[in-house]
Amino acid sequence: MAPSPDPQADPRVSERTPRTPSRLTREPNAAFRQVRGARSPGEFAAAVRRAAREIGEQVACDARYIGRVENGEIRCPNYAYERVFRHMFPGLTLADLGFSARESVRGRGARPAPAAPLIRLAPRPDHPDGPNDPPSQDHPPLYDHHDHRNHQNDEESDVLRRAFMTGSTAAMAAVSLGLDPVPAHSVQRVGEAEVNAVEDAVRRIRLLDDRHGADTLYQRAAQPLRTAYALLDASAARRSTHERLHAGTGELAISVGWLAHDSGRFGEARSHYAEALATARLAGDPALEAHAFCNMSFLARDMGRPREAMRAAQAGERAAQGLGSARLLSLLALREAGGWAGLGDRSACEEALGRAHSRFARGASGADPEWMSFFVEAELEMLQAQCFSALGDWSRAARHARRAGALQDPYFTRNLALYRAELADDLARAGAPAESAAVGQQVLDLLNQVRSTRIHAMLADTSRLLTPHRAAPEVAAFLERRAAVAV
Repeated sequence: MAPSPDPQADPRVSERTPRTPSRLTREPNAAFRQVRGARSPGEFAAAVRRAAREIGEQVACDARYIGRVENGEIRCPNYAYERVFRHMFPGLTLADLGFSARESVRGRGARPAPAAPLIRLAPRPDHPDGPNDPPSQDHPPLYDHHDHRNHQNDEESDVLRRAFMTGSTAAMAAVSLGLDPVPAHSVQRVGEAEVNAVEDAVRRIRLLDDRHGADTLYQRAAQPLRTAYALLDASAARRSTHERLHAGTGELAISVGWLAHDSGRFGEARSHYAEALATARLAGDPALEAHAFCNMSFLARDMGRPREAMRAAQAGERAAQGLGSARLLSLLALREAGGWAGLGDRSACEEALGRAHSRFARGASGADPEWMSFFVEAELEMLQAQCFSALGDWSRAARHARRAGALQDPYFTRNLALYRAELADDLARAGAPAESAAVGQQVLDLLNQVRSTRIHAMLADTSRLLTPHRAAPEVAAFLERRAAVAV
């Protein structure tokens, strides 16, 4: 979560971009904020994605996009978003939603070309575009798109992007996520364009992980992190820019660490999380520190170090106390509960789960970090399932895992596969082999979209548990199919 902008400087004006009237007159979009109502930006972004799927659109909407609309940075959505908003709010025009007329914000011929950032997210030449959030009409994208001077056909760009987003995992795997390598000595000044590119790398990794899992992303995600750390050695024009770069680099380290974590590279994940924690402490950023401890707790649990998991979660709670996010404290309490469960302390586990529930019930707020958009009721149920699984209470674990799968937004394909894999394992251990095999088949159905070592490992465990029951036709069919996938 990036620190607040420097109040002494206008954060809307890039150090590299001339001050133009359109950038000086940006006003918050109060009408759009009103239609969001009581939902958090993350919850509203999820609603936008659901509405898009209803009409066959594909938009990578997240909490930051909603924030950019509400603060006036996006004065008019692109055509894909316009169709989604009209579907969500029938009878309302773009003007009713607080947007400017499209012709008033295009002005591309008169606007000076933006200075190219030192770092950028670029697709490989053999792919016309990448799985990126469609650019707003008000701001050109930060990634290469054939020619920065040619943005005449936004409809065609949307079609290409949607075609790519619905393509295969193999196609997705070919896209470069890397920020261009930048030797530290070659960077004289870091500006808003470079910081934006680091922050966008974090968001893109998260969106791709939600859809496809970590295995195809990890190796390519290391280069953006190296570039971000190189930029930290350069000077920034403003203190706010420097703070955002520290926060963005730390979040990128956590994202890359998570890709290593989910790919079973625990040692590398531990190193990345430790780098993020060091960056947080150097920058005096408690939000980043809490995030680093949260992931370190998760990793320690998976490494079979429950006491370390519990203590890391408690350290994260101390860092998060002053941030005003009940949902963050809820997640950290769940991490702590997982540590207690691993230690076999049911009483302490259930006490931590109680704290997690009471904090979650306070609802989302504007203080919730952007990275927590995944933490909805489905995830709450899943983490409880894992606690009861660690305690050996398989039937209770299965109830929570089943509820997690029922609540999960299908957009988050990777999480849906994970929740079902957890359920299959819990059912196998609870003595329901036929039902476990049926759920395992559902996980296999998703593996053409998801590459996750964690999920494959869970299915391997489930197969081992079901092997004594292979006389049952449902179990035999699952075991045969899973063996074919594992080859």
